[in-house]
Amino acid sequence: MAVYSSVIDMIGNTPLLDVSRLSPNPSVRLFAKMEGQNPGGSVKDRIARQMILEAEADGRLTPGATLLEPSSGNTGIAMAMICRERGYHLKTMMPSSVSVERRQMLEVFGAELILTPGEEGSNGAVKRALALAEEHPEWVFLYQYGNDANPRAHYLTTGPEILADCPDITHFVAGLGTSGTLMGVGTYLKEQRPDVKVFAVEPPSGEIVEGLRSLEDGFIPPVFDAWGGQDLLDGKSIVRPLESLEWTRRLVSIGCFAGISSGAALAGAVKVAGRIESGTIVFVVCDAGWKYLSTGAYTDDLTAAAEHIEKIVYF
Repeated sequence: MAVYSSVIDMIGNTPLLDVSRLSPNPSVRLFAKMEGQNPGGSVKDRIARQMILEAEADGRLTPGATLLEPSSGNTGIAMAMICRERGYHLKTMMPSSVSVERRQMLEVFGAELILTPGEEGSNGAVKRALALAEEHPEWVFLYQYGNDANPRAHYLTTGPEILADCPDITHFVAGLGTSGTLMGVGTYLKEQRPDVKVFAVEPPSGEIVEGLRSLEDGFIPPVFDAWGGQDLLDGKSIVRPLESLEWTRRLVSIGCFAGISSGAALAGAVKVAGRIESGTIVFVVCDAGWKYLSTGAYTDDLTAAAEHIEKIVYF
């Protein structure tokens, strides 16, 4: 068993879980990249570490600095964890409609919460954070949506891990949020295996699926354009809230207690599996399910739970 000197060193090297029993096609294997095993509980630990370490290296972050970041969930928690460990103060702008567990976790790590109107969702938090960053140039604004360290974290770590553990991968499927996972992993895989197909999972325009966004809703993350997202993607899988919950519960049925965006990613992977003759699909389980217990996502009537999650922002 390895011994680590810092929690930051524990980020990454997450396992792959074979969930092929959930595949609709016996000739298509499904593997889940278990990002909930990171110390902060999500895939966002990777980008928080990369953004903060790069900002330290180039002198933007100095001892005792204050950081500002729009996040209604995993990125905020990951940054708060690292900021607490390294002596920074984090101000997190987040919609008032986030789940209670997320607020509590941010508070545990000492982050300052600045709530924005829930009806504006995550896009509203981003817009208000951009304005506040202009007003306070003394704060460090790393901005996950436009920071190359976001996809670079996945290019340097997640992608190589996936290829090393699953060299016969044919398809990679991940939710489209900031787009960092798709851009970083997808770029790495296509450089090493040009035949690998990369698929984004999106909700329909105007609908909310935890952790995901539709590019048609008007906000395209800058890193998506900077990393050539339109050319990189081979296709999209559209997943609705009810489907996300159904497949989240199917993960639970095999002992994998995952978050709702993970169910959406699995639903997207299953759709891809149904369209191909054979192959090996890796999809991303972004986080564990503990942040969503208050929503009824795992225990309520399925239709009622789906209606409820459309009113709460989790990512």
